[in-house]
Amino acid sequence: MSSEVKIGLFGIGLDTYWDQFAGLKQRLEGYLQEIHDRLAALHPQLIDAGLVDSVDKAFAAGSLFRRGEVDIIFLYVSTYALSSTVLPVVQQAKVPVIILNLAPEASTDYDSFNALTDRTRMTGEWLAFCSPCSVPEIANVFKRVGIRFHTVTGMLRDDPMVVREIEEWVAAAKVRHAMAFNRLGCMGHYYSGMLDIYTDLTQQYAAFGGHIELIEVEELAVRRRQVSKAEVKDRVKLFYTTFDVQPDCPAVELEKAAMTSVALDGLVSDHRLGSLAYYYKGTGNPDNEEAISSIILGNSLLTARGIPVAGEYEIKNAQAMKIMDCLGAGGSFTEYYAMDFKDDIVLMGHDGPGHIAIAEGKTKVRPLGVYHGKVGSGLSVEMSVRNGPVTLLSVVERRGGGLFLLVAEGESVPGPILRIGNTNSRYRFPMGARQFVDSWNSHGPAHHCAVGVGHIASRIDKLGALLEMEVVKI
Repeated sequence: MSSEVKIGLFGIGLDTYWDQFAGLKQRLEGYLQEIHDRLAALHPQLIDAGLVDSVDKAFAAGSLFRRGEVDIIFLYVSTYALSSTVLPVVQQAKVPVIILNLAPEASTDYDSFNALTDRTRMTGEWLAFCSPCSVPEIANVFKRVGIRFHTVTGMLRDDPMVVREIEEWVAAAKVRHAMAFNRLGCMGHYYSGMLDIYTDLTQQYAAFGGHIELIEVEELAVRRRQVSKAEVKDRVKLFYTTFDVQPDCPAVELEKAAMTSVALDGLVSDHRLGSLAYYYKGTGNPDNEEAISSIILGNSLLTARGIPVAGEYEIKNAQAMKIMDCLGAGGSFTEYYAMDFKDDIVLMGHDGPGHIAIAEGKTKVRPLGVYHGKVGSGLSVEMSVRNGPVTLLSVVERRGGGLFLLVAEGESVPGPILRIGNTNSRYRFPMGARQFVDSWNSHGPAHHCAVGVGHIASRIDKLGALLEMEVVKI
């Protein structure tokens, strides 16, 4: 994993003004310091180029940002400034720019302003409120030279919308950076016949960056044989602490799962994985079959600690789960299970690992005599996603290449679920279950998606903007 995301900040002004209007520069620098403090509170890796008011300072700021390897730049428009003092900064950095068009107050105090008798002083006061003046000029130039930018318009202080927008842009930048340096492990092979989950790995590189490590199941099987009895005993204890292990879970199955869990931790550590997609039939090789059939508890632990694991070799969904986890929402592997037209809800879940950190209550561990549609038997997890607002995310591959993000917001609601040893939740959507399912499917996603807690579609929308990837919200 690379070092943390780095944020660039600079303000703009016009050096001609400083001798003309006493105190204006100091006043604007004070406003810039307020923004610095706000950003630093969100993320400490902040590179501040100060108030840029000339072409020479612009080139110096651009060099500073380039050498600092900033991931995103916040540009505070404090007053009118020439676009020629802005362009050299962002051209060198070559990263997205968030233009902060923030007024120092909700409005000018017109009576006090017009009562001033000094015209020069009046002009200086006006210039302190003049940020909207140069934003169109900057936007025009950015558009014509191909600089990616987004604007946040509002007040410097006491503006919840501005606070939220800045927080979300920082969060999106962190996720973009995390994905760019994420190491995704792919262990095994595709689930034969699930044509919707097949993906072009180079498209994943093109969209998100990062590294994809192809891993043989034999490596996990060999690692299992190296796990000590003491490690198995300690991991079984962890299972009982973390999960609600049901009384009918055989001790031998818990020991198998513990052995695999310890081996998985070593595999993830050695390959420095940040996420994992896996599937393997395991037939004809007892070691491989036992490794894969005992993998669910270990994968659930990994998912809960920020290393999401997607079954059925669903690489696109491993990416979606990683995005959700980086946004602090969790990101559990899920698919449509059933519909309840009486209660107007959609039941969604999946066999295999679940994101136990976002569960409603403690996740149960149950024994299964058969893994439906798969080889083997063993232990599985049963959980529902925490009741309250949720967001669904799917990474969708277009016909002809390229990816887009499909997102929807809903609510996880209490009620009866299918207690079959799988993750399973009830979701309600504002447009109703019938229309939601039709709308979601109309965009052609794979049958898997990631679900996380909270309504975070606006953050995902900003991530899409930073990745230059379309975001479709249902």
